Amino acid sequence: MSSRTHKISVLKGDGIGPEVVDATLKVLDAVQKVENIRLEYVMGEAGFNCIEKYGTNLPPQTVELIRKTEACLKGPMTTPEEPGSPRSVAVTLRSIFDLYANVRPARTLPNVPSLKPGIDMIIVRENTEGLYSGKEFEVTPGVGVAMRIITKTASERVARFALDLAMKRRKRLTFVHKGNILKITDGIFKGAVHEVAKSYPQVELEDLHIDAATMQLIKRPESFDVIVTTNLFGDILSDEAAQLVGGLGVAAGANIGDDFGMFEPVHGSAPKYEGQNRVNPVATIESTRLMLEYLGERKAAERIRVATEKVLEEGKAVTYDLGGRAKTSEMGAAIAEKVRSEVRAAPALRA
Repeated sequence: MSSRTHKISVLKGDGIGPEVVDATLKVLDAVQKVENIRLEYVMGEAGFNCIEKYGTNLPPQTVELIRKTEACLKGPMTTPEEPGSPRSVAVTLRSIFDLYANVRPARTLPNVPSLKPGIDMIIVRENTEGLYSGKEFEVTPGVGVAMRIITKTASERVARFALDLAMKRRKRLTFVHKGNILKITDGIFKGAVHEVAKSYPQVELEDLHIDAATMQLIKRPESFDVIVTTNLFGDILSDEAAQLVGGLGVAAGANIGDDFGMFEPVHGSAPKYEGQNRVNPVATIESTRLMLEYLGERKAAERIRVATEKVLEEGKAVTYDLGGRAKTSEMGAAIAEKVRSEVRAAPALRA
């Protein structure tokens, strides 16, 4: 039987990016050996090091390369903060490919500090508008205005994405807003969620204001299934949720549109650790698990989940932040070896 082939664009990034991506590619290579899939990697240049070479952190040839693939694995990249410098590669790609759903799982992992046992949620953040639309200006010296753009169309499609996800999980959706203060913009968002939810009668809806949600996330994190919210609120809640289950070192992220998906670790490029081969690769490895699920390769994704949790549970080949002494490459190799050796049937979709 011929194998299924997927063409994947890979942007290693800068700082610690190449190290965590290389460790992750070992895991993907391993899963190809035991599952009936073939992943064709197409390497592209992007990130801080491209600015001097090309005058931009995302060269046009890289964008064209990405267009010819099914999904993109993106490593961490440094974004300069000086006025007039290029905006982040992630933000640019979200805009180019209309990746409207930012997907951030947070689940309890073996031997990783967690506020409570049994946490298993996904936060879906609207990715294209809100206060991150980039519409801000200085009216007069010392007075700035930022526009919060919320549309019914964008709200409906992210609500539909979140509801579809909830249907595959525990059938609970919490939508977060501040409609008592932001009556017009969050009124549009709330109305869109309620309207779309009419087609999903099996899904239980929970309505939370953002201030209450930040508290409830700490008080009862194990009760949440899928959370959907607007851009800024989702940015805050997803990092809060990541800290509940061990921090950004294990936090995976996906950016998904109707026709394309980009997958990346949530943490930054940590240039001070560049070349030291000591950072935790789990966030990047978990991001590729999400990528395989997106590509319909659930069994391969499940192998990665099982292998990662087994290595964490054993605690022998983990990096310093998890109390071990393993190098980035060694932890990646250990997970790759578990992928090859662990045989287990894939259950229903997980976070």
